[in-house]
Amino acid sequence: MIKRRAGIFWMAALAPMAAVWAAGNGNGQPAPQPHYGDVAQKVARVLPAAHLLQYPLSDEIAHKAWTNLITAFDFDRSYFLQSDIAAFTNMQTRIDDAVKAGDVSFPFEVYRVFRARLEDRYAYVTNLLESSFTFNEDESYTWKRKDAPWPATQTEQDELWRKRVKNEVLAQLIGRELDQAAATNTAAAATNQIASVTNGAPAAAAAGGAATNTPPVLTPQENVAKRYKQFLIVIQDMDEEAILQRYLSAVAMAYDPHSDYMSPMRKEDFDIDMNLSLCGIGAQLRSEDGTAMIMEVIPGGPADRDKRTIRLTKGDKIIGVGQGSGTIEDIVHLPLNKAVRKIRGEKGTKVVLSVIPASDPSGTTTKIVDLIRDEVKLEEQAATGRVARVTLADGAVRKLGVVKLPTFYGTMDKRPNQPGFRSATVDVAKQLAAFNSENVSGLILDLRNNGGGSLREAVSLTGLFVRSGPVVQVREARQIVVLPVPNMDPAMAFRKPMLVLVNRASASASEIVAGALQDYGRAVLVGDTQSHGKGTVQTVMPLGSEKFGSMKVTTASFYRINGASTQRKGVGADIVIPSTLDGLDIGEDKLPGSLPWTQIEQALYIPVADVAKFVPQLKERSAKRLADNARYVRYCTLVRHVQEVNEKKEVPLEIN
Repeated sequence: MIKRRAGIFWMAALAPMAAVWAAGNGNGQPAPQPHYGDVAQKVARVLPAAHLLQYPLSDEIAHKAWTNLITAFDFDRSYFLQSDIAAFTNMQTRIDDAVKAGDVSFPFEVYRVFRARLEDRYAYVTNLLESSFTFNEDESYTWKRKDAPWPATQTEQDELWRKRVKNEVLAQLIGRELDQAAATNTAAAATNQIASVTNGAPAAAAAGGAATNTPPVLTPQENVAKRYKQFLIVIQDMDEEAILQRYLSAVAMAYDPHSDYMSPMRKEDFDIDMNLSLCGIGAQLRSEDGTAMIMEVIPGGPADRDKRTIRLTKGDKIIGVGQGSGTIEDIVHLPLNKAVRKIRGEKGTKVVLSVIPASDPSGTTTKIVDLIRDEVKLEEQAATGRVARVTLADGAVRKLGVVKLPTFYGTMDKRPNQPGFRSATVDVAKQLAAFNSENVSGLILDLRNNGGGSLREAVSLTGLFVRSGPVVQVREARQIVVLPVPNMDPAMAFRKPMLVLVNRASASASEIVAGALQDYGRAVLVGDTQSHGKGTVQTVMPLGSEKFGSMKVTTASFYRINGASTQRKGVGADIVIPSTLDGLDIGEDKLPGSLPWTQIEQALYIPVADVAKFVPQLKERSAKRLADNARYVRYCTLVRHVQEVNEKKEVPLEIN
């Protein structure tokens, strides 16, 4: 949950800064920049003073920060040896003193050791994968290792990794068998469909010809080896900013899981997420073999609008970037976030890309593509709506409006009448207006997997369904503030019945909206047994100069209008239809260091309806329908299986 605070200056888009690539220490290892000590000291001052708990930066916080940092590198205790951990323990209660003194050398030492251990493990894995595995031996692999001891010796580590890699190969084999079985079941139907479409013409012709850019099919061993190679490249390409990010985030998260340090690049990404827009070429990228590979071309962006013969396509690998008429700079093995910053830029400027075409996996040919940067709308995170038609038991057909809201986005630095302003509430209101014109019978608001966003948007969106009254109570260090429904245009309101879909990944702003609608009796909640359980508010605080980054600090906790916190307990569904997430270790109560559940007095509010009285009957009817639904019965079997597997710490390494 992000809010705006008086006196805090929000920057919508950080200006490009000169890239500093691996200043290093002479041996190819990244080293701290001169200003990193000042950044650490600012964090040491801001964090204890601004955080809701008002805890001093102490030895206790240092111990938690040490654990967070080590876990960030080696979460399942497989890479480091016990001797490495012993060497690190001298900092367990000294990180607080180091940060106050501006000493940031420790994370760079941890990185150096981890990189060496990863390179050793990669060599071991590649050698191991050259031999074949047998899966008829009675042995198992302990895959839950977050509390396990680190390996004491190289021999012990090798045996752990032998089982780990064997399990990964086995998973690949089983996955392929399941895929082949599914393909076999649908092959006959697909063949008949193609024959019908082509009316005797060859199937390949109907499909537009054989694909020319199909990547080679890798064996299970090759697939596993490729994943470890990619991870090795990512770690080897880490720069000093990424290491500082991990370190100061570990310190911030010692206070709670949602406080964080945001480097300049992290802050820029945060602003993009809130605004749903950026200036660039309109392509989603990922790191692949040290290049920036195009995963998707975003509809409506410059790359998508480019209709020339030589243009960007999915699977292309960008290896060089030039600005305007300048020299093309090699970006191979440049960290992806830095490569992206070179590709992004001001609207109307030209970027020139050197690209390995997807049609040439060998990488022996390249093409040059120039594009004019433009604003790119990230519409996949925007609210969408549709009208669904449902046939009831008596044969009657009802129209229902369905709104899917992936996140509570909202431009922080613009007013509604300014160009570039985006608002989840405004977009949802447009969908509701369309539903009203189609005279739908009810609404489904889908907040599943919505991790939150703007507090302002959560409050204003609730006002689309409740005309007046409080929405949420915000408790800061010294006061409790009740945030009411803002004045809204009555024509934008939706007054008909509605239900809200939630799951374990519905968090923060989603829980504010779902909780308020439930308390007012305005909606029935359907989904997992509870939502995520994030009941805290974060404020973004610049640390001064742009290159210093910003702090995202938990400054408040929020409470439902009935006085209950959503922290850890979340919002419970009225009708439980569990997802696979319900059986996984997902939720605030599973996060280390999460703040406890508390309660305050309820706010003064008047329920607008009493849908709770219909819930028992709805549950009964739902249970009866689902019990007769073979597809749902199979789904419940899958959910139970996921839960059972998640509860096991060991998995067998044999095929029965």
